Amino acid sequence: MPEENTIPDLTFDDRGLIPAIVQDRLTGEVLMLAYMNSESLRRTLESGRTWFWSRSRQELWNKGATSGHFQFVSEVRYDCDLDCLLVTVEQRGPACHTGEHTCFHRTLHGGDGKPATFEVLTRLFELVEKRRRLMPPGSYTASLLAEGPEAVRAKVSEEAAELVDAEASGEREEVIQEAADLGYHVCVLLSQAGVNLTEVFEELRQRWR
Repeated sequence: MPEENTIPDLTFDDRGLIPAIVQDRLTGEVLMLAYMNSESLRRTLESGRTWFWSRSRQELWNKGATSGHFQFVSEVRYDCDLDCLLVTVEQRGPACHTGEHTCFHRTLHGGDGKPATFEVLTRLFELVEKRRRLMPPGSYTASLLAEGPEAVRAKVSEEAAELVDAEASGEREEVIQEAADLGYHVCVLLSQAGVNLTEVFEELRQRWR
């Protein structure tokens, strides 16, 4: 294995490009596909932010330089054939120029219109944050937050107790439902406290052995 930041003998195409798949480090979601040449790869490794080669503009571009939606690189991998890169990043803001979190937000076949299992919790927190900012009428989240911090804390305590009771009674489906209820209300509590769910994920990652 080459030393860190040492570019291996990668296989670039006849235009000097190699595809780079960009993946969200926290959720595992595929954010975008772009192309790098040797210079943009070098800049990515040295700066810790993604650089690509624009095939349409025929120039280097630093993702986020215009929008502010930078990608901070956690890891760069290459595949078994040395002809494709996987770049895991911490994404600031949406990855897609349309404002969507991922460029792959449209479905050609299959799917049910819901988030993938691995991203449900992240999307739930994003929705809670949106409700907190906009406080739309008719929203349960908004009404709960409007009741104040004590109401949110009480609801988390209530849901935690209901989960424990469900487990003690041996009701498997009820355990699933109560755990989901608790997860949602924890997201509301985190939003109220000004704590991002990604900070909790990072704390869990740091504890990994």
